[in-house]
Amino acid sequence: MSLSETYPGLRVLDLATNFAGPYAAMILGDMGADVVKVERAPKGDDTRSLPPFAGDQATVFLAVNRNKRSIMLDFKNGEDLVILRELVAGADVVIESFPPGVSAKLALTWSDLSAINPSLLLASVSAFGDGVLGRSMPGYDALVQAVSGLMSFTGNEGEPTIRIAPSMLDLTTGIWTAMGVMAALARRNEGGGKGEHVKLALIDTAFNLMNHQLLAFQVTGEEPRKLGGGAPSASPYGVYRAADGELLIATASEEQFPRLCKALGLYRATDDPRFRTMSDRIVHRVEIDRLIGLAVENRTIDDLIELLADARISAGRVNSVAEACTLPVVRERALFESVGGAGQPRQLRLPLGSILECTLRPPPAIDQHRSEILAELARRRC
Repeated sequence: MSLSETYPGLRVLDLATNFAGPYAAMILGDMGADVVKVERAPKGDDTRSLPPFAGDQATVFLAVNRNKRSIMLDFKNGEDLVILRELVAGADVVIESFPPGVSAKLALTWSDLSAINPSLLLASVSAFGDGVLGRSMPGYDALVQAVSGLMSFTGNEGEPTIRIAPSMLDLTTGIWTAMGVMAALARRNEGGGKGEHVKLALIDTAFNLMNHQLLAFQVTGEEPRKLGGGAPSASPYGVYRAADGELLIATASEEQFPRLCKALGLYRATDDPRFRTMSDRIVHRVEIDRLIGLAVENRTIDDLIELLADARISAGRVNSVAEACTLPVVRERALFESVGGAGQPRQLRLPLGSILECTLRPPPAIDQHRSEILAELARRRC
């Protein structure tokens, strides 16, 4: 059985917006679930208005909303709220990311929804959780990066703090949300159909992404530093400028350092007491980085990659996005798949390899499936 057949017949109601919740719903949709995206009138999902656009659709929206059907509802309209509650009654999973206090105003809290459907699994995604403090703290990916400390050691020492460019916390929280739903489905199947409220928070994701830095801080009392392209537990490890671009060189064991020095002609470095052990090299990373920088600055990246490959040292060109998209290994991995008509950007498949064999359907136009969804509700009433 392919992974796309894991959840056939599973009904998912996507009430979320932006990235985390919709990405979780898309993952379930790729696995075979019937995902109905409920968009709030009059404009629909917030990301539909964010540039750039492919035709009349925002690429931000397209990235996390394939394999879904769309219906737009006015949550202030009594008739539309009846439709929403009927959808809840027929759903297995609801995913929501309402700002603090909104679910209570709309009577869409866990107690409200479980009263409608006792076997429902509700996944709630927030920035800081639903505790006394967390529920009063709305936020986005970048804000949580800042508050969590994640941004404090991102970038180069002595330079302004920067955020990690991709929406990393949103997307990884979406993955955790999908995993949480899968675990809850397994518990429901084993526990007689009882519903459950799964709660996810971006702040939890941020701390988990810093797991080894946080453990090191507890042990040493030293906060992680900005290291640019470097690594906190290894040296030499970083980005170096060659004659025709930038190169990342990574060593992660004691055995690799003398091989690197021999390949680059840094024979004295292997006997230098400053560089004797990995711990020594971490303390003196500036000095060793300077030596490596001088050794590579007049050589081409292709020559260096060949030289270092022979020495069994990990090294690679720092590519632009355009360059990375043309890599032979990207084609080999079949990471992109055409979805929709001509002029539509190719979609990225989930990184689950050959076990996921699904047909990708294009993200829906706003309210595209209203008629068929309402017809299905009408049939259920009969």
